[in-house]
Amino acid sequence: MNIKKTEANGHIIVIANADSILLTDEQRALDVIMTISSETGGSRIALNKEAISEDFFKLRTRLAGAILQKVATYHIKFAIIGDFSSHTSKSLKDFIYECNKGNNVFFVSSEQEAIDKLSNAI
Repeated sequence: MNIKKTEANGHIIVIANADSILLTDEQRALDVIMTISSETGGSRIALNKEAISEDFFKLRTRLAGAILQKVATYHIKFAIIGDFSSHTSKSLKDFIYECNKGNNVFFVSSEQEAIDKLSNAI
């Protein structure tokens, strides 16, 4: 996993890019996110979509809800970077839309957009 830190708007933003699937279940997701946070000192983390199990994007599995609940519990601001256009589920599109209206979880298309959203989140 390639990790880089940047500072924006007074916040440390961590961009993690993995070549393999890291977030496969709730516990693994918590382990990965907390390791990134403790090693970098950042609580605003962006991760590439390819590092997340496809089950996350099938809302009926409840994996997305479980992982994002852990993110909220540990006060992590989280962005997922990628192209979500291949996902045609209306419920997933609605979920992404609602997340992007909030201040904790963002689905974005680029690292710069992740930095912008995470640095301006309340």
